[in-house]
Amino acid sequence: MSSLRGKVILVTGASSGLGAETARLLSREGATVFGIARDSDRLAAVFADVETGAYATVDVGLATDCRDAVERCVERFGRLDVLVNIAGSHQMRRTETMTDDDWADDLAVNLNGPFYLCRAALPHLLAHGGNIVNVASIAGVEGQAYSAGYCAAKHGLIGLTRALAVEYTAERLRVNAVCPGGMLTPQIEKFSAPDDANFDLIMRTASPRGMMAPLDVANVVAFLASDAAAAVHGAVYRVDNGKGAG
Repeated sequence: MSSLRGKVILVTGASSGLGAETARLLSREGATVFGIARDSDRLAAVFADVETGAYATVDVGLATDCRDAVERCVERFGRLDVLVNIAGSHQMRRTETMTDDDWADDLAVNLNGPFYLCRAALPHLLAHGGNIVNVASIAGVEGQAYSAGYCAAKHGLIGLTRALAVEYTAERLRVNAVCPGGMLTPQIEKFSAPDDANFDLIMRTASPRGMMAPLDVANVVAFLASDAAAAVHGAVYRVDNGKGAG
């Protein structure tokens, strides 16, 4: 993916999991990476492996933070070519027990943040014929138990991707989405089911081929971010280790 060389790419959720793996991969492919997340110590550890780039502590659930992050990236590197929205949060809850704050939290990181960042980044991306890669989830294309807020947000992110793809079809901009299945990330390691959960329902989300490594998905994100995917626009890619094949 030499077509990534020289591109300035903003990656959210870059402190761990898929975001960290994507930041490292894009750097190895020659991109300049501006990573954002809430944990500055973990960002510093990740960016010790990033040859050209910088990072900033950002809460993507805040519109002002998102706008400032884009401005800082452009001020530092002079341009922005690609936005990769990876930051996400998934906590299983019984829907009848969800509070208003629980619902707001699910939407803040998983849907509001990508919208705020897309809005702030669009003028820069349009100026350079750039692109957006939104990382949703298989929860964005199917239902999952105990995940009403998460599913609603990820379905919304697919809708945002498609809406932008249609709106900017005549412009120098591409917008695509990736829907990963289960990956071996810190989010999985911290998995917690509600009391008396039905694990048969939970396991409906699993692939019979097992969990993926974050790099398996990062490779697809990097392809979509690159000029090798110049004809890919408005696509929603399932990367789920065969879970959706049946």
